[in-house]
Amino acid sequence: MDKRRVTQIISAVAANAGLKNFFEGTIYKGPLKNFCTPGLNCYSCPGALGSCPIGAFQSVLGSVKYNFSFYIAGFMLLYGGLFGRFICGWLCPFGLIQDLLHKMPFKKIGISSKVNDKLKYLKYLILVLFVLILPIFLTNEFGISPPYFCEFICPAGTLGGGIPLVLTNESLRSALGALFAWKMFLLILTIAAAIIIFRPFCRYICPLGAFYSLFNKISFYKYEVDKDKCTNCSACTQVCKINIEPHKNPNSTECIRCGECKTICPANAIKSSFKL
Repeated sequence: MDKRRVTQIISAVAANAGLKNFFEGTIYKGPLKNFCTPGLNCYSCPGALGSCPIGAFQSVLGSVKYNFSFYIAGFMLLYGGLFGRFICGWLCPFGLIQDLLHKMPFKKIGISSKVNDKLKYLKYLILVLFVLILPIFLTNEFGISPPYFCEFICPAGTLGGGIPLVLTNESLRSALGALFAWKMFLLILTIAAAIIIFRPFCRYICPLGAFYSLFNKISFYKYEVDKDKCTNCSACTQVCKINIEPHKNPNSTECIRCGECKTICPANAIKSSFKL
């Protein structure tokens, strides 16, 4: 098992270490919930020790107080400024799930660069519309809005929070309706897509990935290509599963820092490090 996979597993277990809550059908609400995890990890997951940055941010924006949470935004800016989308590749629990699903022995589908270049902007639309605009402007008579992305889209929340709570709470099972059926449909669709397409949710849907991508070119953690060593053999491009050319654009906004380009490079020309 490579070190990225080990790191992903440790991160996922650490973020959801409240194991007894899974058996009790309750949600951990201790002091650690005041902190945001780096990756997408649902607040309602019974064992989740921290809050999801997207969920927490929406909850504040959609509250009757109309506050902008500098506290939550601070976590997101800190994570993004330090690591960029390294978090997507190494620390996000839902990223790990997609990676494992893609290991299943089914025929894989590669997304053409032309299609990928269009679809990749969808996650930015979701970030702006469902995370920012709707919670601010589409409120009820009390001035409160639901966390639109979490409630109507997020498959990570359904998998980590919805299903475990429904399985352990009879009252919740009796109250299931169209919304839960819709969320289950999206989860099943995401799972099926992840089996045949590399990380479809991360690449095209995830608003947290969209946010972190804005920092890839300026984060402290960067990729660099030694032009004196690089022979332009394109081995890194051929191994990249997200349709970028690492030797030309090592800090692409789409790069999740998986490191496969570094491993495959015959000239050892691609390096990663923290740079001020």
